[in-house]
Amino acid sequence: MSFSTFSGPLLSGTERYGANTVRNTGLPLLTQSATVLPAAILQSPTAQALFTLPAGAKILRLTFEKTATITTATAIAVTIGDSGTANKYMTTAAIGVTTARAVAATIDAALVTSECNNIGTADKTIYGTFTASTGDAAGGSVIVTVEYIQRAADGSQYPSGTAL
Repeated sequence: MSFSTFSGPLLSGTERYGANTVRNTGLPLLTQSATVLPAAILQSPTAQALFTLPAGAKILRLTFEKTATITTATAIAVTIGDSGTANKYMTTAAIGVTTARAVAATIDAALVTSECNNIGTADKTIYGTFTASTGDAAGGSVIVTVEYIQRAADGSQYPSGTAL
């Protein structure tokens, strides 16, 4: 098995241009994942670097998967942000402690428009803060997956879409 690296947004389709033709190109959905160990799920946590997204990326969804029950803690609250703002991309969400997958489907509408739609003109490291209640986590882990679309560094799709 091999991996490929692209230096810019990848388009798929046969009609990229044309004033009289409806484009059929699209941008692929990309993902990155990070594993958060119990040592980072604390009552007094610090933000953990999870992954770095390319400039202009549009964050679509965050998923939290517990492959084993988180022990000691009775609940986990999560915020997702950058190095300056802990909840820039996702305000606090409860993800539970039992083995399960939790999708952060409800991202604050204002964040979706202003922050998640375009992370900025430079690559950005995304941080997560995992706050445990009633005790620090002693077992289990959380896999965080971000789904995003890579766009041009200014957040635009290339080639740009045309209004109908």
